[in-house]
Amino acid sequence: MIAVLRAPDAEAAAAGVDALVRGGIKGIEITYSTPDAAAVIAEVTRRHGEAVLVGAGTVTAPGQAAEAAAAGARFLVSPGTRPALAAEMRETGATVMLGALTPSEVMLAVELGADVVKVFPASLGGPAYLKSLRGPFPDVPLMPTGGVSADNIGQWLAAGAVAVGAGGELCSGADLAAGAYDTIERKARTFMAGVGR
Repeated sequence: MIAVLRAPDAEAAAAGVDALVRGGIKGIEITYSTPDAAAVIAEVTRRHGEAVLVGAGTVTAPGQAAEAAAAGARFLVSPGTRPALAAEMRETGATVMLGALTPSEVMLAVELGADVVKVFPASLGGPAYLKSLRGPFPDVPLMPTGGVSADNIGQWLAAGAVAVGAGGELCSGADLAAGAYDTIERKARTFMAGVGR
């Protein structure tokens, strides 16, 4: 279970991570759409150490992968698959998650060295689509993101997801902006119950 965090500012992001961790979620993706994303990654690493698997998401520009890894990111996620960016991500030694939706994109992501293929936006096909991808790609670790909710998380896992990424349904920008950290913690517990842990 990876929480995808898009926060309005660094302070809200760090407090949101604390709420998610209290709710039982230990996989945290700080997106580069969050201001000062690298500083947030460093702060989460400082606060939680090895207890939290922190990574960087929405890695789309040159330099972001190296910056995030230097700040402590243990995995890097891109919404798409670009050869130069994939190479830069691999050079960091962090786990690389490249975005794909079609079979050709999955094949390209694997060819470019993805450790995990992020199926995005997964809401377009739902768990049935992920299950269909499992046919030609039985050994490719697939992580759907977009469209994952507490109600359907079990369906995604049953369809063959190695992990799931959840953003707005779990930790919305509105909740973060409002400081509704109790709500975020409660949602985290609900998601983890859906995972079965």
